[in-house]
Amino acid sequence: MITEKKLTEMIKEAKATDKERKFKQSLELIMVFKDIDVKKGFSINETIQLPKTNSPAAICVMASGDMGLKAKNAKADKVIDNDELTRLAANKRESRKLINSFDFFLADTKLMPVVGKVLGQLLGPRGKMPTPVPFNAPIDAFLERFRSSVRVRVKNSLSMSCKIGDESMEDADLAINAHAILGGIEKKLPNGDKNIRKILIKTTMGKIAKEQLVVKK
Repeated sequence: MITEKKLTEMIKEAKATDKERKFKQSLELIMVFKDIDVKKGFSINETIQLPKTNSPAAICVMASGDMGLKAKNAKADKVIDNDELTRLAANKRESRKLINSFDFFLADTKLMPVVGKVLGQLLGPRGKMPTPVPFNAPIDAFLERFRSSVRVRVKNSLSMSCKIGDESMEDADLAINAHAILGGIEKKLPNGDKNIRKILIKTTMGKIAKEQLVVKK
């Protein structure tokens, strides 16, 4: 697998070749795959925890009662109870807005059937079906883990892109995040890193850094 040192060099180049913008740009990791038959339904939907973060993911918790209260106390970005779920069933526009506003969804296992019925058709295609949280599970620990995570989703494609942080972060920290994502994705490929053709780094509006070819004989 490509080293953190090499990733750091690519990140430096991506930053250096881009002009100054009026907003904080993200750094993106791009992977191009090879020797995979996408016609056979190749897909990846992974949640990977990043070692270094400065911008937590937005999380919505679907829970009532004690778990809902604990989620609020743990500063979840939004908590939706059973009554609000029922109300959302009659408002598709609001449901779509909700789904697009959050990176991850967590749900009390008791509410999963309701969530599936009300929002399943919208959450499923976006790869955002909630992670079930069992009764008495530490919801604060779930929130802490998902706040520092990213979702990597690939469906019938030979490429993927994923945010590894933003330009205000240290190059070495961005490289550590990129390395963690690469390691997680390699495990999901049929032949590991032998299925990776290229690894690329770019800023939101910038050019792709010098291509890093991955050649396995």
